[in-house]
Amino acid sequence: MAINLAFRKEVQGVNMLIRVLLLLPLAVGFGNAMAEESDPKYPGTLLCLKQNQQFGNVTCDGTYRHHLQGVCIDKKAIYWSFTTTLVKTNLKGKVIKKIEVGDHHGDLCHHNGKIYVAVNFGRFNDPEGNADSWVYVYDADTLKEMARHETQEVFHGAGGIGYRDSHFFVVGGLPDGVEENYVYEYDGEFKFLTKHVIKSGHTHLGIQTATFAHDRWWFGCYGEPKMLLVTDADFQLLGRYEFDCSLGIEGLPDGRLLSASGRCEKDKGCIGSVRVVLSDAKAGLKYGIAEEGLKDDRPY
Repeated sequence: MAINLAFRKEVQGVNMLIRVLLLLPLAVGFGNAMAEESDPKYPGTLLCLKQNQQFGNVTCDGTYRHHLQGVCIDKKAIYWSFTTTLVKTNLKGKVIKKIEVGDHHGDLCHHNGKIYVAVNFGRFNDPEGNADSWVYVYDADTLKEMARHETQEVFHGAGGIGYRDSHFFVVGGLPDGVEENYVYEYDGEFKFLTKHVIKSGHTHLGIQTATFAHDRWWFGCYGEPKMLLVTDADFQLLGRYEFDCSLGIEGLPDGRLLSASGRCEKDKGCIGSVRVVLSDAKAGLKYGIAEEGLKDDRPY
């Protein structure tokens, strides 16, 4: 009995040693990933894991005079454009900073520590133009205004903006009867480069929101029903779907996206929220949960 007991203890000790040796590489890898998160040479594997855990369904604290126009994110914050109020919250929706801005601040995007907002002070959707299109730039940390860039080429009014490969892409309004949409491309200094055409058919008031994520463009549009346009990187239409992301669409690094929604009540104001969405073969996007985040059901 004493010999068997001693033998069992020795086996247990060996098993424990084996477990430690097996877990050691994982611990080292986790430490390396922590270091890599801030290293631009690495794409941020741990960041993807952390964002998969952190980004979820969020409501922005507070009520605002005008409705939500768009959202964007960085590693630590969500940015919300409520037409005349620019809001920065943490990932739980708690307000960190907010400022009053000119009417009409539309959709927005984040790049390199700055927030870029599509702005129009003129008329939207006018067949004769009469828009006054700009991109305003804000410091992502403080929301202090940093620059203003004219984008008068956006003929029917700048309403949305996305970023890809060092260039900015501005979308906007559309008059009735026009059966295609337009995307205006600018370099990093906002020198106009070209106008792209999306053979989308008519969408009510054009395109409201835009983001480039997971190798394709996602565009949210008004209408009854509200529409989602999906194109490839060169704006060739891949699908047109009945899905509402007209108040904001933003990519996450794990294959998911965030879709914004909101509502306004008389004498109370407007609210906004974001929900996790996944690509879907039939609907274009569908509401999802974190566990489904790596599933890819794209038809394209």
